[in-house]
Amino acid sequence: MIFRQYLDTMPAVAASYLFGCTSKGRGAVIDPIGDVARYLRDSEAFRLPISYVIDTHVHADHISSGRRLAEAAGAEYVLFAGTGAGYSFTGVDDGAVLDLGKTTARVLHTPGHTPEHISLVVSDARRGPDPWFVITGHTLMVGDMGRTELASTAEEGARALFKSAQRLRALPDYLEVLPGAFSGSVCGRGLSGKATSTIGFERRFNRAFSITDEAAFVELMLREIPPRPERASENRALNLGVAPPVTA
Repeated sequence: MIFRQYLDTMPAVAASYLFGCTSKGRGAVIDPIGDVARYLRDSEAFRLPISYVIDTHVHADHISSGRRLAEAAGAEYVLFAGTGAGYSFTGVDDGAVLDLGKTTARVLHTPGHTPEHISLVVSDARRGPDPWFVITGHTLMVGDMGRTELASTAEEGARALFKSAQRLRALPDYLEVLPGAFSGSVCGRGLSGKATSTIGFERRFNRAFSITDEAAFVELMLREIPPRPERASENRALNLGVAPPVTA
């Protein structure tokens, strides 16, 4: 498997990913941000054509590069099938498997940060039959879980996020966690500057992820909500391809 993690601090604090199978020549880019040229350069350097460009969710803290990269690469642009976007995209449901040759990515619907959020459980058949890592976007990050009020009420989002946490806690402890953000992001609290972890480590030391009581989890998520990202509603609208909300 080819794998590359990109860590950015502008225009937002975010992590994006390129991975795939060179034997079949099929790659995927997850949550691209900023200039698309670097993903295209690495795709060419690794001889890994980009088949899928996937946004784990509709971002509120920045404008996604997903559609632009998909067009430039001749790839499918992928979102959760329930996303109400104003443009054509490839919709995936919970349990769908994206085939990249010996590499596969299984879709988990993990709402809470936003209703349409997905995570990707990635396996590499050349290494073994079991999954290797999970790309969790802003659902599970190193040190905390994602804020819940950007696309729903804070409580509705928190209750959905609790159920998503239950699904992720059911994954093997050894599984690597690759989040969509790290320390400095406005989409979580107390995030680590380390942009990788494991399910087992987060189960033990992540204050939100370790809570197994729904009421206690919701109470925590409703405390100390970070300041809202600038232009959050406008950014989501632009990423959805719909008209921005009218403000007084």
